[in-house]
Amino acid sequence: MSGSEITVKASDGGSFSAYVARPSAAKAPGVVVIQEIFGVNANIREIADGLAAAGYLAIAPDLFWRQEPGIQLTDQSEAEWKRAFELYQGFDVDKGVGDIAATIAALRADAGHNGKVGAVGYCLGGFLAYLTATRTDADAAVGYYGVAIETKLDEAKAIKGQLMLHVAAKDQFVPPPAQDAIKAGLAGNAHATVHVYDGQDHAFARPGGQHYDKAAADLANARTLDFFKARLG
Repeated sequence: MSGSEITVKASDGGSFSAYVARPSAAKAPGVVVIQEIFGVNANIREIADGLAAAGYLAIAPDLFWRQEPGIQLTDQSEAEWKRAFELYQGFDVDKGVGDIAATIAALRADAGHNGKVGAVGYCLGGFLAYLTATRTDADAAVGYYGVAIETKLDEAKAIKGQLMLHVAAKDQFVPPPAQDAIKAGLAGNAHATVHVYDGQDHAFARPGGQHYDKAAADLANARTLDFFKARLG
């Protein structure tokens, strides 16, 4: 397993970098790791490394490249939070999903890829993971505490693969009415599974974060790996 950078061509022109973590196997199924509002930082790279250790070709695209290529923020200072929210507010969701689709294409073209493609995202990335399920041909997508999913529930009928959402019951950015809408909007959808984590706040699975909860994170991560194993191999 080793981490490296590749360049991905965007469908609308230009190009962006992506962090790639390779498993020990010469060929493996792939997983796109979708960033939070902090960019492809150490946490996102560690998630990719962990997926590679589990046997997946993991790739984390820099989705903020149109605003500030290569940005890496943490959640440890007020200034970084401010910059992260500025980037989030200036982010073009539709172009971001297009960049994820381009990343999926690059992954499938990689000599180390063999088989299916999944995606996993956190916060903003959780929302984008949902849209990856509705707008791309990904085989499986997982969203952790995704924001704004309730605004795009009309797209749920377009899911062709499988979607899993991890919802924090006390998420300060996804209030109860939004959570209720998500659960109702996906109820009865054979392509979607929703897990709710009682007592948990936003980013409960981010190590070192204010609301990190090891037990809840371990449960969610185990469910994610089981989900990928069943659907990606």
